[in-house]
Amino acid sequence: MPIKVITPSKHTHGVFMSANTIKDVYIIEPKAFKDDRGYFMESFNKQDLVNNGIINTDCEFIQDNESESSYGVIRGMHMQLPPYNQAKLVRVVNGTVLDVIVDARPWSKTFGEYVAVELSDSNKRQLYVPHYFLHGFAVLSPKARFLYKVDAPYNKQSEFGVSYDDKQIGINWRALTGIAADKIITSEKDKIANTLQDLKQRLR
Repeated sequence: MPIKVITPSKHTHGVFMSANTIKDVYIIEPKAFKDDRGYFMESFNKQDLVNNGIINTDCEFIQDNESESSYGVIRGMHMQLPPYNQAKLVRVVNGTVLDVIVDARPWSKTFGEYVAVELSDSNKRQLYVPHYFLHGFAVLSPKARFLYKVDAPYNKQSEFGVSYDDKQIGINWRALTGIAADKIITSEKDKIANTLQDLKQRLR
């Protein structure tokens, strides 16, 4: 098989969860073919994702984005409000991050619960982030280069941020990452982000 698809659970190596398995969240492990020269892999094949029920045939990733961050940087938690929702396919090509997504679907039984998965250049894992999910990550290596595909363009008026340390979500970043509080680096915008309840009100 060209890819291995994992539905995250508490028993998945390198995955942390707040409570239950969250519907529509998938970890993707592309098959890397290695020899003494290095390796080759398909980093994206739409038909593979369709065949595994991750996306529909009408899904189109229209843009690739890239960022580089240093150790201790936390970016998040971000999403775009409807009708400008974005689904994302995220991966790391250099370094290691703890990638975290939060179910922000008001109708969902797992609203407010999260999945956290380690993404790195060595494990080559990818995480599919569905619509209506908050997304963020913490950098665990000296540097990390983060790549992601999106299925809708950026819309500044619809962007919404929830604080990475929102009490209702309850992500224990120190326990999950080992990053001390005085080593965390965030943007000013992320420091004054909203709460999960603020988001729920906006999505009603």
